[in-house]
Amino acid sequence: MEVFGFIIAAGAALISALTVWLVKWRAPRLGLVDTPNDRSSHVTPTPTGGGLGIVVGGSLAGLLLVGFWEPQVGITVITAGALLAFIGFWDDRQGVAIKWRLAAQVLLAGLVIGIFPLDPAAAVLGIILPEGVLLVLIVLAVVAFINLFNFMDGIDGLAAGEAIFLLLGAALLAVVRMPGVEFHPFLWWMVALAGAVLGFLPFNWPPARIFMGDTGSTYLGLMIGFFAFVTISGAWLTPWQWLILAGLFLADGVVTLGRRAVRRAPLLRAHRSHAYQHLARRLQSHGRVSALYMAINVMLLLPLAWVAGQWPLAGPWVALLTAAGLVGFVLQAGAGAASGHEAHD
Repeated sequence: MEVFGFIIAAGAALISALTVWLVKWRAPRLGLVDTPNDRSSHVTPTPTGGGLGIVVGGSLAGLLLVGFWEPQVGITVITAGALLAFIGFWDDRQGVAIKWRLAAQVLLAGLVIGIFPLDPAAAVLGIILPEGVLLVLIVLAVVAFINLFNFMDGIDGLAAGEAIFLLLGAALLAVVRMPGVEFHPFLWWMVALAGAVLGFLPFNWPPARIFMGDTGSTYLGLMIGFFAFVTISGAWLTPWQWLILAGLFLADGVVTLGRRAVRRAPLLRAHRSHAYQHLARRLQSHGRVSALYMAINVMLLLPLAWVAGQWPLAGPWVALLTAAGLVGFVLQAGAGAASGHEAHD
């Protein structure tokens, strides 16, 4: 399985890269050019929709790895991801009202989570709730993560690097914590999806030649949410490990949203007040900020997530202390602080 999995991951990377190149070449004719405005972090018109490569590579990998082994799950998740990516693609072209985007996210996340029994997740989480209520809570958590991931896709290389880290970091920790899981197709689907993102990353690394757009960011949000649910339900990873792995994005997104809510800034309007955006202006470099976030992920959060898995009883405390440190970091970086254009909001 390992050799086959690595071959599929390499194939996903190649297919993704070829698709991204085609989208970049055809972007003007497809209406996929992002023109900068006062809320943008880039200054020149740039092709967008490059996330289509991630979708194509990740979906084909899922079909080969899971579609024939567990077709109901594979086909359902692949279809839901493709539909969400299509809505994101259309939004990249001409815009889709937020009410329709949210409705689609809830429906498709519900479709993905609803095909699984919820008893294992309830047992792991220690939650005693009616199944319908638990389903709603999990679906809302996935939808929240989809939008968080979308909000954090604001500078070159950041979201793609985060996706690779979350997928490969979770896969590595699962292998360490649960011997034998390396033979499971879901694990290799995670690796292959990371491969698809890796095929996109060279085009997006600063200075970006193409953006992933909502096509890629919403798809990745759904897929990472799906893999988090699967690995937690299967006891491959604990919820605390996932919270630690995603801690930097969560801290930046939640603190920014909270501070904007306090000062009554429009929560759904595009802005430049995330910590990573303030840092990009301060350092005058997207690459330095993306590299900084990746260094924190690999050198700090991955080892802490390992500790939380090795000593499960300490997991909540490790997650809490990690969250406190990350909140302090993003506050110091300026998360949620008003940027220049917001004086006109």
